Amino acid sequence: MSERKTAEPLWWALFSAGGVVAAFLVPIHLFLHSLAAPLGWIPDRLISYDRMVALFGHPLVKVYLFFVIALPLYHWAHRFRFILFDLGLKGLRKPVAVLCYGGAILGTAGALWVLLQV
Repeated sequence: MSERKTAEPLWWALFSAGGVVAAFLVPIHLFLHSLAAPLGWIPDRLISYDRMVALFGHPLVKVYLFFVIALPLYHWAHRFRFILFDLGLKGLRKPVAVLCYGGAILGTAGALWVLLQV
């Protein structure tokens, strides 16, 4: 009996990792940059433009930002793919998968390109 090779375990792993990042790290970033900083809970000297440019130029911060941006894209792609299947697009398995995962791959490549430019 020959088993058919599939990339499904890879997509499930990326879905899981993206879900963890989206659940734990994205809310922290939203809180810090959308609530705490504008309300003045973070001193201005810590979030000055020059300090942020220096911070985002550090290689470890770039790696961190890459994962915070890229992994939730795969979580979205996998979840959206199955939502489309639930809505009745089961006959279009390949095109839906290509569009969803292709969008995540393009987003990952775009994030990598932007982070390498800084």
